Amino acid sequence: MDAFYASIEQRDRPELRGRPVIVGADPKGRGVVSAASYEARRFGVRSAMPISRAARLCALADFSPLVEPVSVDEAFVDLTGTEGLFGSALDAVRAIKRRIREETCLTASAGLASNKFVAKVASELEKPDGLVAVAAGGEARFLAPLPVELIWGVGRVTAKALRELGLTTIGRLQSVPRSVLARRFGKHGEHLHDLALGRDARPVEPFGLPKSVGAEETFGTDSTDPDLLRTTLRSQAERVAAELREGGFAAACVTLKLRLAPFETHTRSATGAPTQDGLELYRRARGLLERERVTRPVRLIGISAGRLGPAGVGQLGLFDPHAVRRERLARVIDRLTARFGEGAVIPATLLPRKGDIIPST
Repeated sequence: MDAFYASIEQRDRPELRGRPVIVGADPKGRGVVSAASYEARRFGVRSAMPISRAARLCALADFSPLVEPVSVDEAFVDLTGTEGLFGSALDAVRAIKRRIREETCLTASAGLASNKFVAKVASELEKPDGLVAVAAGGEARFLAPLPVELIWGVGRVTAKALRELGLTTIGRLQSVPRSVLARRFGKHGEHLHDLALGRDARPVEPFGLPKSVGAEETFGTDSTDPDLLRTTLRSQAERVAAELREGGFAAACVTLKLRLAPFETHTRSATGAPTQDGLELYRRARGLLERERVTRPVRLIGISAGRLGPAGVGQLGLFDPHAVRRERLARVIDRLTARFGEGAVIPATLLPRKGDIIPST
């Protein structure tokens, strides 16, 4: 069944048809999404996503049809042409923040600007519950006193190189001729010059290809049980792999996410040949987990697959003679799942162990 629980709600409640519908726990709690309608999925909502983040994403849909999810808790909204409905763009942003707070009891920070880059920077400056607006034409002046690290694409290596040139603020970077940056950093230097001046012509793209596919779980009780962590990761890898196959993608990058008590988040990534095989995703994530050497209780564990490309383009591992067989087997399991439901076929490692409590259904 398609989006089963959400579809039932839309069937029984005509006013919900065609609208984003999420079935899950109370957005104020630690629960997750059980099901999301296809209208909700356009905004980045997925099963097993924390319910509070899903609620914040879907609150944006009523303000503009142009919503581009960036991650599970962040999105761009194009408010061009909505003045007749919500007043000025600033009024609309205030209404969005107010609605998010009323519906989720959570705060969100917002940046309002003429383009995506400047809006993103503005959204980071007055957290929590901030709102920073940058007037059109004032982008360069707004950015000038800020550190160069706030520019997209300036990581640790680029920031070090810029600082060695005495370019510690965006304002100093603005003063360097475009040609000089291009000689030093190539095409990336030209891009840095544009962003430093607040130039970003990219549109808000609501229906772009996903940048990653992931799954994560918040434990009811923080845990240090290595078997629980590995088993959870194995189950998540299979869910992510199934979603990759459904979308026709293969992933080259696997990222492990751990949130340790009290609230410290760690991420580690590994890159290899593109794959949509659950076992391979799990092996890479498990290797990252073993290198992390967790000693504190884990509140959340998750896996995401990034650097997506079309399936079948990459080369299967030559040193894994079972790779082709697993790919074929996975597709058979997908067909069985479609016919008999999720959990009809699962890896043996995910079967309940002796002494486990088996829930009744």
